[in-house]
Amino acid sequence: MAIISKKKNIYKISKALRKYLNAYDREISLPINYKDLLRYNNSIPLHDQRGRDTFWESVFYSQDEMKEIHQSVKTIYAILKADGDLSVMEHLFVDRIDLCIYGNTQPFRVRIVNRINDNFDYFYIKNADASRIYGLELEHLLSPNRISYVVNKETLIEEHIVGIPGDQFIKFHLNNKNLNEIRLAKEFVKFNERCFVRLLGDMHSSNFVIDITPDFEEVDYRIRAIDFDQQSYEGRKAIYLPQYFKQNNPLIEIGLKCMTPETVKQYQKEERSLIAHRYKASNKKTNELLAVMSSDNISTPKNVKSLARDLSKHYKNEAFLECHTMGDLVRKSLETVLIQKPSYSFP
Repeated sequence: MAIISKKKNIYKISKALRKYLNAYDREISLPINYKDLLRYNNSIPLHDQRGRDTFWESVFYSQDEMKEIHQSVKTIYAILKADGDLSVMEHLFVDRIDLCIYGNTQPFRVRIVNRINDNFDYFYIKNADASRIYGLELEHLLSPNRISYVVNKETLIEEHIVGIPGDQFIKFHLNNKNLNEIRLAKEFVKFNERCFVRLLGDMHSSNFVIDITPDFEEVDYRIRAIDFDQQSYEGRKAIYLPQYFKQNNPLIEIGLKCMTPETVKQYQKEERSLIAHRYKASNKKTNELLAVMSSDNISTPKNVKSLARDLSKHYKNEAFLECHTMGDLVRKSLETVLIQKPSYSFP
C-alpha cells in the first residue's frame, strides 16, 4: 500500500528553471498574482449537486476591488486560451472564484461563463511550486496530453483538465452497462507505466480524471493526472505506482479479471515504446529540462538516497546509486525506456 508520509515542502523556482520557462514562453507578465486573490473579505462553503461539502469555498471581494480582479482574471483566461486575444473577453464574465482549503498549495479556481450560451470553463491560479512545474512540463513532453500553463514570478496559472474525477468514476460509473472493462484496464496499465517511468507520485483516484471518448463502435478511455505536486519528491518506489494506492483497487480488480500477465507486459511495452518516441521527438527540450532538474533541489537528500536504492534494486542497475538529485533519477529512469522491457509486475 502506498501512503504519503506528510505534507510536501514547496520549492521555489530556481534561476535555471526560470531561464528555461522564459526560453519556451512559459513565463509571461500577468495583470494579477496569487497573493492578490488572498485579499477576499468573505467566503462561503461550496457544495456539490448532492449537497455535500466539496472542501472548496467561494470567496468574495469588496466592491472597490471586485471589478479590477474580475477584469484581470478574464485577461488571464484570454492569455491561456487565445494567446492574449482580448476580443474573446467580450461576452465572458466571472461567475465564481473558489479557494481549495485543503490543497497543498491552496489553489484558486476561476469559473468563466459565456453570457450568450451559458457555456463555462475553469482555470486555476496557484502559488508556484517548482516540483509542480517540472511535473506539468514532463507531462506535456512525455505523455499523450498537452498541458497549457504559464508562470509569472511566484504565480502559476493552469488550464482545467477535463474528465470525470477518478474517485467519482469508480463510485458512479463502474457499474455502467456500457463500460468497456478491457479498454479501461489497458489504460490503467499504461497510466501506471507513464507515472512510474517519469516518477510522478501520489496518483490515487482523487488526483486523476478519466476522459471518455466515444468510438465508432465502443468507447475509449484516457486517464490524466491533475495533481503534479508529488513530482519526484517521495523516497519510496511504491508512491510512483498508482497500482499500490488502495483507492484504485476497483480498477486493479477489473485488470485482474480482464488481463493475463502476458497482456499486461504487452501494454507496458507499448507504452514504453510511446514514451521513447516522445522522448526522441522532444529530445532537445527534454534534455534541457532534465539538465535544469538535475541541478535543482526539489526533495530531501534522504528521499533521493532512498529512492535511488529502491530503483537500483528494482532495475538491478547500480547506476541509480550514483544519482545525487531527483532530476538525475528521472533522467536515469527515462534512459531505461530505450531498453523496451516491462518495468514491473501488475498488480
